[in-house]
Amino acid sequence: MRSSLRALIGVALTAALLVPPTAAFAGNRGSKADDDTLKRYASDTWASLTAMTDPDTGLVADNIEGDLTAASGYTSPTNIGGYLWSTVVARDLHLITRKEARQRMSLTLDSLATMERHEPSGMYYNWYSPADGSKLTTWPSSGSAVDPFLSTVDNGWLAAALRVVASAEPKLADEASALYESMDFGWFHDLEARPDVGINRGGFWVEAPAGCSVPGNYGDDGPDVFYTCHHYDTTVSESRIATYLGIANGQIPAEGYYGTLRTMPDRGCDWAWQEQKPSGEMREYLGVPVYESVYEYRGMKLVPAWGGSMFEALMPDLFVPESDWGADSWAVNHPATVRAQIEHGLDEAEYGYWGFSPASDPFAEYREYGVEAIGISSDGYASDVERTNVDGGYEGCREATNPTPDFGDGVVTPHAAFLALPYAKREVLDNLAGLERDLGAYGPGGFYDSVAVGSGTIAERYLSLDQSMIMAAIGNELKDDRLKDYFVDDAFTATVRPLVEALEFGSELPSSAD
Repeated sequence: MRSSLRALIGVALTAALLVPPTAAFAGNRGSKADDDTLKRYASDTWASLTAMTDPDTGLVADNIEGDLTAASGYTSPTNIGGYLWSTVVARDLHLITRKEARQRMSLTLDSLATMERHEPSGMYYNWYSPADGSKLTTWPSSGSAVDPFLSTVDNGWLAAALRVVASAEPKLADEASALYESMDFGWFHDLEARPDVGINRGGFWVEAPAGCSVPGNYGDDGPDVFYTCHHYDTTVSESRIATYLGIANGQIPAEGYYGTLRTMPDRGCDWAWQEQKPSGEMREYLGVPVYESVYEYRGMKLVPAWGGSMFEALMPDLFVPESDWGADSWAVNHPATVRAQIEHGLDEAEYGYWGFSPASDPFAEYREYGVEAIGISSDGYASDVERTNVDGGYEGCREATNPTPDFGDGVVTPHAAFLALPYAKREVLDNLAGLERDLGAYGPGGFYDSVAVGSGTIAERYLSLDQSMIMAAIGNELKDDRLKDYFVDDAFTATVRPLVEALEFGSELPSSAD
């Protein structure tokens, strides 16, 4: 079955790859039938989100079983933010009335206003009870202790949603704006992380946790906190949403946008642990020297993510018009990432399907999936159950041990395909149609979270984060990037757009002549 499906889907892909990249990956607004299909997906996806949401608090659970019962007993800032922007999309697609949307968002905002936070920074802890909004100190399922943590990226996604709500619903603008304006992303930004520029830590604890932490205080007041020992130091990462917000708010210096790495440096064998030897050249932005480096994959050049997953690359693009502003960077890198995911799934691994991102594990709980060859980590996110490792070696330092592996039971994550809508709409719809029709990876809440396409094993579960990415992607596709319009205002544009426009990645897509 796999080879016949690959042949059918491959016909469309081959035709697309024979035309210039700008045509093959331009989004190509579809027919009414295509748009009706997307609206059906949105309607069912919204059903899963409403089933996960506590009617008394307006707080959405992290996940729910495939029959839309037994929601989890925990939620996070990202989950809550995803529910808020999904409510806006549901309203704009006329899945619910304006009144219902406003009531839902108002209830959620009221809960957010009373939930315990780290007061000096205004940031939210990472885990709360959806039933009453209390901060979790023990894990609901096991009773094990939770060290309350404040995550940079999770607060970034909640703040992004608050911006959307404030713009999309005037009657809630004051409340949403007050919460947003109380959040100070400068608390995450380590100005001394590098000699030339600061970058963000992963987050912090108020009390010292077990294991590694770094005491300090990047804010203006309050006692020291305990920062993660790692920084968010790579460019193609979902964590860049926090950098955008911090810069727009004047809480992070503009130079911070250029502090992250495209790849690891190419300095002899010291960095030969990374997936491949990068190529590139030095550039300077606002006085910050940057190695504009890329990896190569199947005739493309692109800036890789840490694990090679879709959401690392494309989730911020749901809100920030990166491709519109970054003609010499994101406008090439995003479609290159999409093309790499498609070619890996259909051609290199021959799964018959594509779309790889962290999601529910069809055989367990949760796992990270990606296209390892376009990930920096040499033992990064695999695309199959067997965790097949690709090792093409590192010139002069590491011999190749598995450059052309045989892949196993590929795990496809539907939300990853939805993120590709702006760049390969026809391929996305064909891919999703097969997942629903031929593999049955669709239930009462839309696409199940993942499916092992070789064995047909389905993770019959819905994650609110992944469902909210689907809602955002469909909303942008059917409403001409309306979420971006809600998110971006004149002040944000004036501050952030010049930084994005200045970027010059070394990304390349092959021309039709290639």
